[in-house]
Amino acid sequence: MNAILDTGPWVALIDRSESKHDICVQWLKSYSGKLYSTEAVLTEVLYLLNFSVKAQTAAIDFVLKSVIEIIPSNVESLQKAKKLIKKYSDLPMDYADATIVCLAMDTRIHNIITFDQKDFNIYRLKNQPFVISP
Repeated sequence: MNAILDTGPWVALIDRSESKHDICVQWLKSYSGKLYSTEAVLTEVLYLLNFSVKAQTAAIDFVLKSVIEIIPSNVESLQKAKKLIKKYSDLPMDYADATIVCLAMDTRIHNIITFDQKDFNIYRLKNQPFVISP
């Protein structure tokens, strides 16, 4: 099973002070698929870890060591993200979430690793709900 990784679990994997750190570490140890994410998510992760260069470099190492593959945005995905942000403006949908949904649309991956269950239970991929972990 391949999955798309959101900001919260990525931060929790690195930051031992996060309440869900142990849950995320155990989840990752048992996970056997490929993990994907977006540049917008990585940016949020680095911002939230800005208290520590060591933590920020650990987040980058997840990409450099191929634990997580970053799929870059392009003009087409930016257009899709813009439409999604407008569509879900009542939530509102942030840019990072929009890039995750766009990536899911492009890859047909329904599995999202997130703590943001409230929003990802509303977002849809071709009228199908996402499968949320951990």
